Amino acid sequence: MNNSLCAVPTRVLQGTLHKITETLAAELAHPTPAAPDWSEFEWTIARAVAAMHGVSALLSRTLPWPGPEGWRHFVEEQSAHTAKRYERIAELLRRIDRQTQEAGIAVMALKGAALHAMGLYVAGERPMADIDLLVRPAQTERTAVILESLGFQESSVSWKERVFSPKEDHGPADLGEHANNSLKIELHTRICEKLPWRITDASELIFPRQPQPGLNPYPSKASLMLHLLLHAAGSMTTRALRLLHLHDLARLSSTMTELDWQELLAQNSRGLRLWWAFPPLKLLSRYHPAAIPVRVLTALAGECPYLLKRMATGRTLYEVSYSYPWVNAFPGIEWSQSLGEVLEYAASRVKPDAGRVASREHNVKTQAWALQSSWERLSQGRRMVRWVTSRPTRAPTMHAIRAALAQTR
Repeated sequence: MNNSLCAVPTRVLQGTLHKITETLAAELAHPTPAAPDWSEFEWTIARAVAAMHGVSALLSRTLPWPGPEGWRHFVEEQSAHTAKRYERIAELLRRIDRQTQEAGIAVMALKGAALHAMGLYVAGERPMADIDLLVRPAQTERTAVILESLGFQESSVSWKERVFSPKEDHGPADLGEHANNSLKIELHTRICEKLPWRITDASELIFPRQPQPGLNPYPSKASLMLHLLLHAAGSMTTRALRLLHLHDLARLSSTMTELDWQELLAQNSRGLRLWWAFPPLKLLSRYHPAAIPVRVLTALAGECPYLLKRMATGRTLYEVSYSYPWVNAFPGIEWSQSLGEVLEYAASRVKPDAGRVASREHNVKTQAWALQSSWERLSQGRRMVRWVTSRPTRAPTMHAIRAALAQTR
């Protein structure tokens, strides 16, 4: 097999990414008894897709078929690394719990940590890139002091979170999970996403009304579902959704009762329109048709803007994830809720603010996928020329593909 990407026509690579992404999504939802009839090249790209979507370990434990030796070795190794890494994460969470209890600080461990705590995943199934914590704004600095006492230091700040990295940080493995990858902590004071530019905040639906010192669970399954949906919606706007996100939704939805869904829908009457919840749930129902009650989809469809609802109805995972290999000038523009918002978002893409520029510069310094990409180093003017004259490829996508190809040499 020729492992050079230069030898692969872009239309072939795009078609391969599409086929493999949709096949793995279908297999994870409803496994078939026989492995796909793929070429050696396609099985190699499948490693990249599985890693990008965070489902290598899940596939190892879910699929009844083993696949070729190289694929089987990859997913089994990923499962082992995921299990070992989770042991480190669990120990760190115990230390955070103990120290925040002593300090009288109420903290929430979000998303993956919460799903594990509920027993929806066991060690070795679900990777966690980092630990997400939520605290009240008044407790941010005291929490930061605790994280520093645990060997972390603030490495970046954005509109969404403060990131704390180990004082002796090192780069991650090129592809997928590794037990020794550095653990990072993202400290949040609110739960919000840009959809696609204006911030949608759901913090008051997430944080417990009477929290206790130490780590706290979500107030309810409905509140966890709302957070996962908002996070998925934000990822869809940037074409960064992962199959893992859909699997989280599917596992949680399988445990929800009629009362849980009623609680979720009741938020519409409490001042928070769930206009953003329909697209991720509609996408989930594409692969898990029985996961969401029809009446829930119908109710949320009624809150969704017409254009977004139309586009969401036909969307596939490939189109809203890193499997989609192209850089788009205005990703997620269909999430805008007015003409004014369309213009505001377009202007922000043409002339990014200082925060966005700083984020790009931070990526170039710290992210392997950005270090290897000429696109990430281009000025905004040159990016605009490339948008108009060519179809630039996405750096994270190409990095994963190159790493998968390198493993087969």
